Amino acid sequence: MATLAPHRRITIDVVDDEVRRLNAFWRGSSDDGKMDLIIEDVLGAEAATRLDHFDAAQLAAVLHTCRQHATASAAGRALFAITRLEKKSSNDADRLSKYLARFSLRFEDIRKAG
Repeated sequence: MATLAPHRRITIDVVDDEVRRLNAFWRGSSDDGKMDLIIEDVLGAEAATRLDHFDAAQLAAVLHTCRQHATASAAGRALFAITRLEKKSSNDADRLSKYLARFSLRFEDIRKAG
């Protein structure tokens, strides 16, 4: 690793600045960083840290889809496109609402946060 330092000296401040720059670069270039941001935006930073990685990945995908659709029904149809074909009666908005309720969320809250 190399870094440019003023006055040819690498100080603690120079190292701290480089670490911040690299963290921002890595966060911006990965899906994990985007996933963390969307969850923090909706749930808050503290609540987001209490999610298992599996739940966080699934919730981030759901939140992303909700922000892409104007209604809970449209988002539900997109999320449950395959499994809805197997059901006699598909109420995709209800399925989505029940999933979001596990995290104390409503579709309207997600749309406002975005």
